Amino acid sequence: MLRADKPISPIEFWFYRHYRAVHGVRIAIAFVLCFLFVRLTDIPEGTWPLITLVVVMGPISTWGNVLPRVVQRISGTFAGLLSGLIALKLELFSLPLMLGWCFIVMIVCGYLTLGKHPYMALLIGITLGVVVGAPAGDFTVALWRGGDVILGSLMALLFSAIWAQRAYTHWRIQLSDAFISMAKIHHAGFSPNLVEKPRLNPRFQKLLSSVIKMRALLEPASKETRIPKSVFEAIQTINRNMVNTMQMQIEAWWSSRESHLILLNAPTLRRTQQMTENTLNALAALMVKGETEQLAANSHELEEIMQELESLIAGGSERLETTAIYGYVWLSLEQARQLERMTDLVRLALRK
Repeated sequence: MLRADKPISPIEFWFYRHYRAVHGVRIAIAFVLCFLFVRLTDIPEGTWPLITLVVVMGPISTWGNVLPRVVQRISGTFAGLLSGLIALKLELFSLPLMLGWCFIVMIVCGYLTLGKHPYMALLIGITLGVVVGAPAGDFTVALWRGGDVILGSLMALLFSAIWAQRAYTHWRIQLSDAFISMAKIHHAGFSPNLVEKPRLNPRFQKLLSSVIKMRALLEPASKETRIPKSVFEAIQTINRNMVNTMQMQIEAWWSSRESHLILLNAPTLRRTQQMTENTLNALAALMVKGETEQLAANSHELEEIMQELESLIAGGSERLETTAIYGYVWLSLEQARQLERMTDLVRLALRK
């Protein structure tokens, strides 16, 4: 079982940073070794294990995706093989009867393709086509073709299991990168040394794009760790909300020169900004190193800041002189709450 809070070692970190190159090398080695195995054992219909190996391993690289894909492929192959053998048997009695059977199987295949397991359903139809493509009544060729597909799937599973790339580790690294990017944007947007608003929209767009791409990792990461997918979904939602809130914060911070000078000289708000940046960096370190000590200290200070901001908002218009200032303070409070919630969810995910 994968240890959720295991620190990511430097060499592991490097491999995941270059996962596309590693994936390419893995497939190349698997293909060559599979080819040698097929050639040396002289397996009939030996092209099918090679084709299956590439089909199973090629589009995806993480263990949480490969394992269910192999299970679906084997299940679909068994069902398609059985259907194909029945079709070959029926062909000995009547070709129309055999075509009628294939017609029914393909209806079921097409129906299931739009369901929960489309890949398995698709393999039923593909394997049926492979098997009935054998000479009429030649069950040996049909069985070899079906067996070769299963052999290729098992080989794909074997090679994927060797130093397996895990979606959960990809997710941890990418979430850490997102926190680091947010901390850098936050530092640039609220720098007291700037006299005009920095141009951060391209960086925000790049950050949002990377956050959205992380969604593809949620389901396989959940399968690898048995952490409920709802935990990953909640982290994903808060992550996007934090980016959007920060963008609105920066807009309010630079909305006018008068309000900007007032905000710039507010000790509580400057303390809030520093704590936000510290917490983002601590979250980034937590995702890679699995250490929670610094995050626990920041969490306590965040609670104090939230109380101060709530008191400031409760003061109303007497203390918050313009709409921009009030909006910025409210957004700061909302961001602090989101950071607190994010901290709890991340620690929950890493404690599995």
